[in-house]
Amino acid sequence: MRVEISTDSADGAVAADRLGADRIELCSAGALGGLTPGPGLLSEVLRRCRGSEVHVLIRPREGGFCYSPAEVAAMRADVRHAVSAGAAGVVVGALDAQHRLDVACLGELIAEAGDVPVALHRAVDVCRDPVAAVRTAAELGVRRILTSGGAERAEDGVPVLRRMAEAAGEHLALTACGGIRPHNARTIAEATGIGEIHAAPRLSVRGPGGAVDFGPHTALDERTTRELIAVAHRDS
Repeated sequence: MRVEISTDSADGAVAADRLGADRIELCSAGALGGLTPGPGLLSEVLRRCRGSEVHVLIRPREGGFCYSPAEVAAMRADVRHAVSAGAAGVVVGALDAQHRLDVACLGELIAEAGDVPVALHRAVDVCRDPVAAVRTAAELGVRRILTSGGAERAEDGVPVLRRMAEAAGEHLALTACGGIRPHNARTIAEATGIGEIHAAPRLSVRGPGGAVDFGPHTALDERTTRELIAVAHRDS
């Protein structure tokens, strides 16, 4: 079973690489669900991570997934930058006002990526019909979809995940995500037939205090990451 670890820092990416993650999803602002990482962060991670594929999240802001023309243009530029920097893949998503995949926007982003694989992020879980979205994504040329089956957690989305896996067939890969940890990773994989998992194990870290406190930041939870990779790679 393949493991993708999401992280929003260079230190987290280096640790995930060292611990044996098959793939890293690089973002910024993980506490907001992940946004597009800056060029400096991407450059440093690509320079230092040699064992894991680095895929770049393209998401211009927090909140929903309906984007203006200006935001689409920004995402196109971000895809071009990620590809030119040497990313192994990009992760995108966009919806229309009816909560369906925004075919026009996604088509533009996929065209910008060229031969670099494009994955669809959890915008699919907001779709009115995630199973239909799988078919649409396959027609667009998406290679992979991250999904919890339209639920908050993959454990609760197992029935839909099964149907999505059937719809995907040999056309594209699914990566199960949403609350996946060492204790449930194999159960979810076996229940759905999905051979890839995604997780973002994080710890809250508080810096030195002062008169003004900007709050804690997050860091990769290396212990959970190590355990998850060991469980996933066992007998694989």
